[in-house]
Amino acid sequence: MIHAYDFDKTVYYNDSTRDFYFFCLKRHKRILLYLPYQGFWFLLFAMKVIRKTRFKEKFYIFFRGIRNIDQEVEAFWDTHEANLKGWYLKQKQKDDVIISASPEFLLRPICEKLGVRLIASKADPYTGKYDGENCYGEEKVLRYRAEINEPIEKFYSDSLSDTPMANLAKDAYIVQDDTIIPWQEYKK
Repeated sequence: MIHAYDFDKTVYYNDSTRDFYFFCLKRHKRILLYLPYQGFWFLLFAMKVIRKTRFKEKFYIFFRGIRNIDQEVEAFWDTHEANLKGWYLKQKQKDDVIISASPEFLLRPICEKLGVRLIASKADPYTGKYDGENCYGEEKVLRYRAEINEPIEKFYSDSLSDTPMANLAKDAYIVQDDTIIPWQEYKK
């Protein structure tokens, strides 16, 4: 049976997209020019004027300031692979599924290296435009059912926003740093 995992703050200690942004910022100062634009769209998102998918598309404008983004992603994982959590690496199985709101192109290299299947947000690495919705909340369930649709034995996440995925699993767990808590116990 399948074990499914959220990625950020679940099997990876931080938010990979945020870490990638700051990694790129150190290497490509020109992406600072996008900050006012990103800030404007963040305000609209914070005020609930736009949805998360639209905000992320606007935030990802910084991709345009990176000449070879595929090379940057490889360089990023060369330095950030150490942020994978040890407990996950010890129990990893070849039929694991990582399901994440982070961009697919960002997580693909590390998931290939781990030998696990990936379902993630389909954002264009050159423009930031989405193909579909952000893979978050109920959208994760829709994407899982469309791509795999097999029973989930165990599901792990750091967030209750993944309750729709947890509801699909025989057993679900909340991950806080390196502590794994049964979902129902955590909700109490």
